[in-house]
Amino acid sequence: MPGLLTKLDVSVGDKVEPGQPIAVMEAMKMENILRAPKAATVKATPAKAGDSLAVDQVIVEFE
Repeated sequence: MPGLLTKLDVSVGDKVEPGQPIAVMEAMKMENILRAPKAATVKATPAKAGDSLAVDQVIVEFE
């Protein structure tokens, strides 16, 4: 779903645990908290807070 990335809680090199919030996205006037699917290390963050996101756009990449 397209929307606005309002907050990015991780940066490259951060280690995340399952369920940890990684970003907040606003879509259709609703705030959606995106959470880590599994334990991993953040490889890249191609999107930044304030970006308008398209459908299926990559926000965070994990190793």
